[in-house]
Amino acid sequence: MAYKPHRREQPTSSFVLFMECGTFGGFGHPHKEMKTEGFEDKLLLLNGLSGSFRPGVLTALMGVSGAGKTTLMDVLAGRKTGYCEQNDIHSPHVTVYESLIYSAWLRLPLEVDLMTRKMFVSEVMELVEMTTLKDSLVGLPTVNGLSTQQRKRLTIAVELVANPSIVFMDEPTSGLDARASAIVMRVVRSIVDTGRTVVCTIHQPSMDIFEGFDELFLMKRGGEEIYVGPLGRNSCHLIKYFEAIQGITKLRDGHNPATWMLEVTTPSQEEILGINFNDVYKKSELYQRTKALISELSKPAHGSSDLYFPTKYCQPFLTQCVACLWKQNLSYWRNSSYTAVRFFFTVIIALMFGTIFLNVGRKTEKQQDLYNAMGSMFGAVMFMGVSYATAIRPIVTIERTVFYRERAAGMYSAFPFAFGQVLIEQPYVFAQSLVYCILVYSMIGFEWSPTKFLWYIFFTYFTLLYYTYYGMLAVAVTPNQTIASIVASFFYGMWNLFGGFVIPHKRIPIWWRWYYWACPVSWTLYGLVASQYGDVQKLLETKQTVEEFIDAYYGFKKEFLSMVAIMVVFFALFFAFLFGVAIKFFNFQKR
Repeated sequence: MAYKPHRREQPTSSFVLFMECGTFGGFGHPHKEMKTEGFEDKLLLLNGLSGSFRPGVLTALMGVSGAGKTTLMDVLAGRKTGYCEQNDIHSPHVTVYESLIYSAWLRLPLEVDLMTRKMFVSEVMELVEMTTLKDSLVGLPTVNGLSTQQRKRLTIAVELVANPSIVFMDEPTSGLDARASAIVMRVVRSIVDTGRTVVCTIHQPSMDIFEGFDELFLMKRGGEEIYVGPLGRNSCHLIKYFEAIQGITKLRDGHNPATWMLEVTTPSQEEILGINFNDVYKKSELYQRTKALISELSKPAHGSSDLYFPTKYCQPFLTQCVACLWKQNLSYWRNSSYTAVRFFFTVIIALMFGTIFLNVGRKTEKQQDLYNAMGSMFGAVMFMGVSYATAIRPIVTIERTVFYRERAAGMYSAFPFAFGQVLIEQPYVFAQSLVYCILVYSMIGFEWSPTKFLWYIFFTYFTLLYYTYYGMLAVAVTPNQTIASIVASFFYGMWNLFGGFVIPHKRIPIWWRWYYWACPVSWTLYGLVASQYGDVQKLLETKQTVEEFIDAYYGFKKEFLSMVAIMVVFFALFFAFLFGVAIKFFNFQKR
């Protein structure tokens, strides 16, 4: 590799991970098959494990379901740099190259310049055989973009550009056919050949895949090891070890050693044979060799020093914000199903409301004329606002899943992600608001005054913005889109009721009037009506001027317009801030 690790990282050729764990327990819900075998709700996750993972050695971490494989890897890796998750989670609207550049930007040390990062990314792409896919969009799983095995290689590459000395892979061949599995394992072997330490959890591998590993760390339920050592050619060492145990069924010719190994070490086999495989291992010569190796590796090399991380993240806060915004900008620009369709939808709604309320703004002879004009404003606010809040939810849901992985990897904190997601919406919402206002304002026939037109754009823009941010917030505080939709719908109903159009402020019962002032839509309607009609002196049929009527009936005063503008901006900022807080403190990951 061209990039050499600096002082906060160990060179890839000398990083050794050894462990001697005590008991690690907890409460949970065992697998259904475990319950049938008498396991209680109290689980012992890891218990007295010891072993070593060395550079240039590919180790398989195996065991039956519930043995604690992933738990052990989580504990060792801390879900930080070098952890390749089983689920290949990536932003769908960026290319392979952009995904890797983004990861390298946030995860390599600050002193690594752009040219060095690009060279390193190019070498990683070559290592994982993705150079020809450089400009391919990642896409959504099973929908478009990369295939499953290509996404798996991208997951590995995203971790490799952080230049880790040790790489943990959780089920790298899960969901792949034989050909795709072979491609992925060929890439994994290439990584091992660079001198890195690689550990893979794997579930019932094929014979060819299993033979590709150098060593095995086999676990049983209860988080105990029952074999830690080399596999040997054609798994000869593994076979010799287990066949030496009295009562174990011999491996049949042509049978997969991995499958045979799992079959003969089940809890039911322990009960039949009257042994504990962990006790057998602890009394074996293999265990003594493992202990001796740990003792040898635990002595630090001369002149070495402890790992030291001066900061939690490689990049400062501002760089994190810029990087997150950079990725969101690429994602939004390419996501035509969201941005272009929303533009189209905006134009259609503008034309619909413009034709429904054609020239209504010019009519001010009757109170009904004002009701009609206000209806056009209120209806547009609710209709457009709810559609914007609904459209953003699937986008944020996908990006939140990516955020969980990237934050766990130590790429950035919660607020830079929220910053990028919040800021990227503003130019798109502004452009859509401008198109909408030009069409609607001219068709409805409001007074062509520069001041009034700018006020109309201002209130429309910030209203659509706070609706959008509210849609993002609804996702951030709920575990899925279904619940987010239910939560959001409740407040849409409340805002519709207390917005000041269905029931004017002065007619709301006094014990509910406080919510009128807490309702963002009421401030929007106040601003739109007061800015258009708050200074109109034309007499109505009731001998009141328009200005007097909206003051007497709705309580709208043009003198209060600046405060209304501040409040509408406040609600946009408030929802954006709550989104950032919710993203930081709410975590709906299953793991």
